[in-house]
Amino acid sequence: MTGRRRTRSFLPVRIRPVRSTARGTRSRGKSFALSAGALAACASLAVGCGVVPGTSGGSDDPVTVMTWAPEKTPATNEPGMPAMAKAYARWVNSRGGINGRKLNVLTCNEKNDTVAAAKCARRAVDAGVVAVVGSYSQHGRSFLSPLEAAGIPYIGGYGVTDDEFTSPLSYPVNGGQPALMAGLGEQLAGPCGPVVLVRPDSVVGDLMPELLNAGLRTGPHAAATDQLAAEDATQYSEQTRNALRRASADPTRMGCLVPSLGDRTDTFMDSVRRARDNYPEVRTAGVLGSIDQPLIDASGGKSGPYEGAYVTGWYPVENDKRWNTMNKVIREHAFGDNRIAPADPGVQTTWIAYTVLKSVVEELGDGEVSARTVRRTLDSGMKVTTGGLTPPLSWPFDNLVAPGGFPRLVNANVTFQVVREGRLVAARQGFVSVLKTLEDA
Repeated sequence: MTGRRRTRSFLPVRIRPVRSTARGTRSRGKSFALSAGALAACASLAVGCGVVPGTSGGSDDPVTVMTWAPEKTPATNEPGMPAMAKAYARWVNSRGGINGRKLNVLTCNEKNDTVAAAKCARRAVDAGVVAVVGSYSQHGRSFLSPLEAAGIPYIGGYGVTDDEFTSPLSYPVNGGQPALMAGLGEQLAGPCGPVVLVRPDSVVGDLMPELLNAGLRTGPHAAATDQLAAEDATQYSEQTRNALRRASADPTRMGCLVPSLGDRTDTFMDSVRRARDNYPEVRTAGVLGSIDQPLIDASGGKSGPYEGAYVTGWYPVENDKRWNTMNKVIREHAFGDNRIAPADPGVQTTWIAYTVLKSVVEELGDGEVSARTVRRTLDSGMKVTTGGLTPPLSWPFDNLVAPGGFPRLVNANVTFQVVREGRLVAARQGFVSVLKTLEDA
């Protein structure tokens, strides 16, 4: 989670896709327009006019997309997302594809690296994918610039960067980190005394205090203590002592500790386990992605450090029946792939993102399926239902709100959960909208 601050622009941008040459490579720096005569020649000599790779020119042509995520890195990893994408493709292809079109999924290891993220995006451009779907990256500008230049939509990113909520070619399915942190603040405003946020010293981490505090103010509640930590550290002894001391500073109210370090959250909690007997009791809290069911299970379940923790998520809890179809697909088409955990919010986001893609391709019917037509369909305001896993999703280009400076955020709903008997369960039924909190942030 590294990078530099950028000045964001929220002005609408018209994206003109770069056309492929006959060899399937893309020109850089210049765009080439086909003349009317050339178009007429294509119309009369259709056999000689090829289709852009990844574009479905006919109802039987495959639909090619890409999913990327970091794997085998020292920081946050999401191997379940490309694995879920492959399982989804096997499922729909076993049922005849989408409207008779085979779904072809390419994957790429984003490596938590700006250069690797850009390489994945250029590979998607070179392959002529119609969309990048259900992916994770902390390096929004690195991968969005090549996609924007080629007119390729980014559907259902994990929502970890602000760029995903500002780019006109991004179609997020959840409220990302902004909604989670604001929602967590709302959830903690009532039951918690002093709140201490332990987060990375990075551009992504810099957004967390402002959003968490916006939620805490709804309590009303004092601002959280902001404590920095390295995302790739192997131990957090000093940070743990400071955090526990600050969270237990009020003897009249139990404080709350909010570790938000991605895959290193459990490393931090190991230090907490060793040190907590020397301090008054505090409760743990976090957002899905830092705390999830696989982590709770691996840390001892109900006897582990997450028992009683407050957790804010995007979607219903894992045992909700609305996940039944996804769970069946994993059982029947993942072939025991242990990278796919049904409770992983990354896996869940990939499932929902591919649900969106499927709806768009079905909406296009027998027409052309390309990056351009996918974008136009999404921008037209079509509503996508996800079986209740999210509210109906829609991205009408001329009717988007801008809560907290995020004009592409269309789903500001979260779920409040708590760890009881080692299981994440709903602390409140239904979705909670944090739209007003984000607007006030």
